[in-house]
Amino acid sequence: MTLSVALMGTDLIGQARTGTGKTLAFGIPVLQRSVSPTDPAYADLPQGKPQALIVAPTRELALQVSSDLSIASKDTGLRVLTVYGGVGYDTQLDALQTGVDIVVGTPGRLIDLANRRALDLSHVHALVLDEADEMLDLGFLPDVERILRMTPETRQTMLFSATMPSAIVSLARIHMRHPMNIRAESSYDTSMVPATAQFIYQAHDLDKPEIIGRILQAEDAEKIIVFTRTKRQSQRIADDLAERGFSASPLHGDMAQVAREKALTKFREDKIRVLVATDVAARGIDVRGVSHVINYTCPEDDKTYVHRIGRTGRAGASGIAITFVDWADLHRWKMINKALDLPFDEPQETYSTSEHLFHDQGIPAGTKGRIVDPAPVERKPREDRGGDRGGRSGGDRSGGGDRPARNRDRNRTRTRSGEAVAGDAPAAASAAPAADGESRPSGSRNRNRRRRSGGSGGGAAEKAPAAE
Repeated sequence: MTLSVALMGTDLIGQARTGTGKTLAFGIPVLQRSVSPTDPAYADLPQGKPQALIVAPTRELALQVSSDLSIASKDTGLRVLTVYGGVGYDTQLDALQTGVDIVVGTPGRLIDLANRRALDLSHVHALVLDEADEMLDLGFLPDVERILRMTPETRQTMLFSATMPSAIVSLARIHMRHPMNIRAESSYDTSMVPATAQFIYQAHDLDKPEIIGRILQAEDAEKIIVFTRTKRQSQRIADDLAERGFSASPLHGDMAQVAREKALTKFREDKIRVLVATDVAARGIDVRGVSHVINYTCPEDDKTYVHRIGRTGRAGASGIAITFVDWADLHRWKMINKALDLPFDEPQETYSTSEHLFHDQGIPAGTKGRIVDPAPVERKPREDRGGDRGGRSGGDRSGGGDRPARNRDRNRTRTRSGEAVAGDAPAAASAAPAADGESRPSGSRNRNRRRRSGGSGGGAAEKAPAAE
């Protein structure tokens, strides 16, 4: 629907549910209207300056768009460059100096390169804002407006998004010229993929990893994306699933960019089955074979829910979306349910042993959420824990070294009667400073005074220093 309009150079707003091919909807017109280096007209252009700019909200989406455009432009000779943060500047600066035709990037790095005067956007004929509403949610709107001001007013502007909040509409009114609005479904259709089956379960947080482990062994389970609310939660769940024997990897903002790209590549190449991601992966990431999307926690709002479950059921395929709702999130879920007009106002209370879970998901009876036995806890033999002394030494109770022996002697001295044994005199003398909190010179005088304290004459002798 967009091709005939976009190929004429008209500004347009494209709105369609996720997974319907928005990338090539703007990618083909951008490539077609760019001048190839093999074209004689290329010599009339400013050499090496970008002809088109595509702005994406996340690094992963920028890499995916760039990959799709590189494949589509393989026979044209057009040079496509991806710029994003989290990696060094050198490679991107070298490519810009050599010359590029189409730049795909995230707002922050685009502005950085423009401020360094390495990126010249003054000759761009087409500008695309992909997933514009996500840029609004991430706070990139001021950066996007700065980028728009760096480009010529005569450019073609294309804006693509699954939802169209008021701030994006205002942006379009200011920076676009008589845009044509193209919506890829009737106004009565939902923005969700109709081939995706949705299940809403009220589940306990401690039981969720066990439930996921059982779902991973369902009859039609292939690759699964688990969405979490926090980075720490993403890491913890990925580690838990790996300990249960499943090939899982986290994907969150605290990971180095190289690690994020590596995890996504392994997921695409079927080297890992489970990707445990924060919302960094909820936008535009297109991976074939994702059979299930699991919301580990209730999404923040209806837009987040739509984009998360849109990672499955793409390009006409079917998929399954499962959402876990905690007791504290029931009110939030009811708002999402009402906004999207879904029939799940009262989520069903579900545990890893619930019969309806096995029935809904096609899990074989008797399946457990673990495919490997838990690693045994190594315990040291008792003789190794007691130091050089055999049996139950004081080192077991107090941390080892010489101190436990002193503590043992001190306790023994305190619990005995005042009558000291001659063999225990040194130990009693050494315990006295610790008991009194004072430092006394060690010598025969003190030992004799301590030894006399238990006798009949010791009482007077011991009271004299106290009186002083």
